[in-house]
Amino acid sequence: MNKDRMKIIFGAVLFASAWACAEGGVRTALFVAAYLLCGAEVLLKSVRHILRGDFLDENFLMALATAGAFAIGEYPEAAAVMLFYQTGEFFMDWAQDRSRRCVRALMDLKPQQVRVQEGGEWKEVAPEQVAAGTIFLVKPGERVPLDGVVLQGRAWTDASALTGESLPVEVSAGAEVLSGVISLDGALHMRALRPYAGSAVARILELVENAASKKTPTERFITRFARYYTPVVVIAAVLCAVLPPLLVPQAQLKDWVYRALVFLVISCPCALVLSVPMGFFGGIGAAARRGVLLKGSGSLEALAHGEMMVFDKTGTLTTGHFAVSGIYPEEGFSAGKLLEWAAYAESTSNHPIAAAVCKAYGQGIDHARLGDVCEQAGCGVSVQVDGQKVFAGGAGGMGAEFKAPAGAQGTAVFVRVDGKYAGYITLSDQLKPDTPRAVAELKRAGFAKVVMLTGDRKSAAQAVAQQAGVDEFYAGLLPADKVARVEQLLKEKTPGRTLLFAGDGINDAPVLARADAGIAMGALGSDAAVEAADVVLTDDNPAKIPQAVRLSRFTLRVVKQNIWFSLGVKAVVLALGAAGVANLWEAVFADVGVSVLAVLNSLRPLAYKD
Repeated sequence: MNKDRMKIIFGAVLFASAWACAEGGVRTALFVAAYLLCGAEVLLKSVRHILRGDFLDENFLMALATAGAFAIGEYPEAAAVMLFYQTGEFFMDWAQDRSRRCVRALMDLKPQQVRVQEGGEWKEVAPEQVAAGTIFLVKPGERVPLDGVVLQGRAWTDASALTGESLPVEVSAGAEVLSGVISLDGALHMRALRPYAGSAVARILELVENAASKKTPTERFITRFARYYTPVVVIAAVLCAVLPPLLVPQAQLKDWVYRALVFLVISCPCALVLSVPMGFFGGIGAAARRGVLLKGSGSLEALAHGEMMVFDKTGTLTTGHFAVSGIYPEEGFSAGKLLEWAAYAESTSNHPIAAAVCKAYGQGIDHARLGDVCEQAGCGVSVQVDGQKVFAGGAGGMGAEFKAPAGAQGTAVFVRVDGKYAGYITLSDQLKPDTPRAVAELKRAGFAKVVMLTGDRKSAAQAVAQQAGVDEFYAGLLPADKVARVEQLLKEKTPGRTLLFAGDGINDAPVLARADAGIAMGALGSDAAVEAADVVLTDDNPAKIPQAVRLSRFTLRVVKQNIWFSLGVKAVVLALGAAGVANLWEAVFADVGVSVLAVLNSLRPLAYKD
């Protein structure tokens, strides 16, 4: 980027110096130097493309037009064409320089060492060296390096990196644990089920690489345009040079060749080259001011053509934090007393559910009121409160004869006082305040389908889907399942339209890379998700997505206005040039004027008000 910037600066200095010189060899030499400095790369690309037989692009057009300018002695025009072109390319490359580096970001997930047992001692070795059946140790706070089964130990584990499930899961002897899961509070002796190459972490890394390679980047307009514009212009110039001398009496070949060269130089699309990237740049800047970071013009185009919207659940549509959503006391008990008993019992636990109950209680815990504490692993907590025996926990700790109420689906804390059932408290991952509005606005914006994918349980996913207003949801998905589901949805969309996916976790990185445009929650999202995405929301607000879509569509309209205006003026000047009415510098003046107007129009997205 610095090299390109210096090239443009030195080229501009040489160009200005040439203008300041009097007519002569020095002036010509300075124009040629500015031309070669700014245009050498274009000329080399053009030669390489010609040798490959694929030359219908803007590089060939630039080279041909400037060669024509040299042929008729218009050195300033040749240098100006290359300088304008490099300036436009610089703005385009600047926007695209922040492209995805998802594989590198995901390397933080890959284990560096595995602690294995050899000769009665623990030694650290590379994960690739560990065979299936090897015993290894995971300490509290560490990430499980290989897929394995627990042989000894008990711990609460965080599997959110793989499944998106925000609620920790307790594992003990006999439980299978995937690599990438974090042991929160206990040491685990495990036996490797498979080598590293077949582990969950390795599969995620592979998914990201494959997804990124499958994803076709949005082709730049100027390249698509040049495929049609270049042959038309070249053929027209040849016909302009050859046909009149053959068909018109007294027509001089020299005069019509000169007109053809003028026609060729006039055809050079300076206004398009400058205004198209500037239009996208204006849209990218306007989005950034709204907290939406777009990684290039391809991201903006993908948003503008959106037809399907796919959301992750936890941390994207929801806050990712559990909170009390309902208190249901039995007859003879009050809601306030039920919450108080539950809070006192849960105050002895460090489980996230316990923390959510205590937070909902909102009052300090008087530990003098507490008596004997007994934690039943995987079931709940029993504690003496003011001499009464209070149990708070899952249905499994309520006794074999207990049947959970039909409404107590999802995450629920049941409370028993002195052996009598007192009621239950439900907890849920809270929907973000702007989620329903975001989904509704996407539908109004013309999105045919809004889908939610999650690794969470079906009951929890269904509740969120209903509150959010999505059209479809799929629960219990691992990263590979999410990619497979997105692959299926990609087949259903209309050709030319795009599928957008929004997520926040490491587990979402493969899908973010595979979707036509990935949108990451930047404030709380993982580094891997941010790097894999094409769009980053700096404040995690899903309502920014429909805003970004509307801004992208407006920007694309502005770009198309620039294109048609530039082409319209260009067509008129080309016709006048072919007829010998317009000379070269009149054409240059018209082209520069169009460029200025187009650039001013490109600033409109910066003032766009939703």
